[in-house]
Amino acid sequence: MTAQAGHATEPAPTTEAARTVERLVTLDATLGARAAVPAAREAVRRHPELSAEPESLRGHDGDRIAVLAELAEVIGWILFDAGLHRHAHRANARALALAELCGDRWTARLVRLNHSMLQTHTGHPRAALATASRVAWTRPLPARVDSLVLIRQAHATALLGAHREPLELISRAQSRFLDGVSPRDPHWAWWIDQAELTGHQGWVMARLRRWDRALPLLYRAATAPGPSYRHLFAAELLAALARAGAWSEAEDLITDLAPRAARIGSARTVESLHGTARLLRRAPRVPARLRDAAVFLRERLPDPVPAGTPYATPHDHRHR
Repeated sequence: MTAQAGHATEPAPTTEAARTVERLVTLDATLGARAAVPAAREAVRRHPELSAEPESLRGHDGDRIAVLAELAEVIGWILFDAGLHRHAHRANARALALAELCGDRWTARLVRLNHSMLQTHTGHPRAALATASRVAWTRPLPARVDSLVLIRQAHATALLGAHREPLELISRAQSRFLDGVSPRDPHWAWWIDQAELTGHQGWVMARLRRWDRALPLLYRAATAPGPSYRHLFAAELLAALARAGAWSEAEDLITDLAPRAARIGSARTVESLHGTARLLRRAPRVPARLRDAAVFLRERLPDPVPAGTPYATPHDHRHR
């Protein structure tokens, strides 16, 4: 459409959707998922195809569908980290359907990796393992993508009670990551860096109660600069310190976390910190100073997201 004289040209729908992806990613990285939810809701309002049946878009412009798939993937991630799991599940399903409709295999792989993490977080590690396994390709995956698959598998197998397999998987993830950047890397692989891998290494070790290895790895990840959602590694570090009985270090970390706790935008991080604060208040042998610090932290955290919290949009009334 040609703009009228004296008026700026309206961005093409595909361009506007791509800009929305960039805005949501930036908002999530800087302020966190909970702060990004209103913008995600607005994105669904502005792009009604996200609420249409994916099959109704068959035959439409492939580039447009690909951008919508990416937008749905980003929305799914935000909803997951904001604690809106049922709606994240729905957004992931939409993103996967759109990606498959236009043949965008890389976005489909990212959606599956995100969904595997959601399934692990919500207590379905066997399903998470199956989802991660579907990312495989007839050709070897690029190193960073393969390392992410191995990370997802390591978390799931640890929750299933394995001991040797998670260690082998997370070791392979580090080895594959060190193979470096590839020309075949998808554009979204930029965030798979050493700090991300280190945090997940430590987290898997903590799941296995290997405190001697978990604590230094989580400390390195928690103190590295990075996007907002990596505050989760600090929360997992506190949980590991509490379970390892490292009382002095746990108190020091709470002293560092509490002044900024109210600004944490990740519901997963908030949920983890609330859980550790409850543990420290109730567990035997916890020093009185640390109990008081745990109360201090809990008072400054945002409230956890209640189960079943609605995420309604003008096009979402069927699911209210």
